[in-house]
Amino acid sequence: MKYIAILSLSIVLFSCGVKVPVTNQLKEDYSLNEKNMKMVQFYSSQTIILTKSKTSGSQGAAADGTLVTSKNSEQDRIIIPSNTKCLFDSYGPNGEVLIRFEMGQGKTLKFAVRPTQVEGKYYLTANWKQDLGGEILYGNETYFATAESGTAYLMVVLKKLNKTKRKDRIVKGLKV
Repeated sequence: MKYIAILSLSIVLFSCGVKVPVTNQLKEDYSLNEKNMKMVQFYSSQTIILTKSKTSGSQGAAADGTLVTSKNSEQDRIIIPSNTKCLFDSYGPNGEVLIRFEMGQGKTLKFAVRPTQVEGKYYLTANWKQDLGGEILYGNETYFATAESGTAYLMVVLKKLNKTKRKDRIVKGLKV
């Protein structure tokens, strides 16, 4: 009975992992070169929202002589919830990490250490424009990331496994 309790406790303790941000130090500590990066499961730290809008309109006169203005707008949104699993695709020309959340041509997002940080986290990168958000090429189409998406960074699960093998023996002693 005692062994079952110890075994179940050790399974619970060993199966837990902690999500930590991806940093250059982490990549160095775990020798994460391009080959090893492809074997790591990555996660997004928070929700990333990409939007693309298209507006069209026309003006004219109706048959009864009234002026008519017609305006159509179409919005396409891609929502990547926090803690979404993703995979390493490749490195960019400036050392940024290209991450894939879904399959498809050009469907990768760039994450990089911010220029003001030496050993920081890998944040979502975009061409940030005031009032529009961050311009991103995703799936060969231009989208704009919301301002909140700019604080999203990459994470990995870090597990520390400590195996201890112990053998207990109770000595009954000797009798004369």
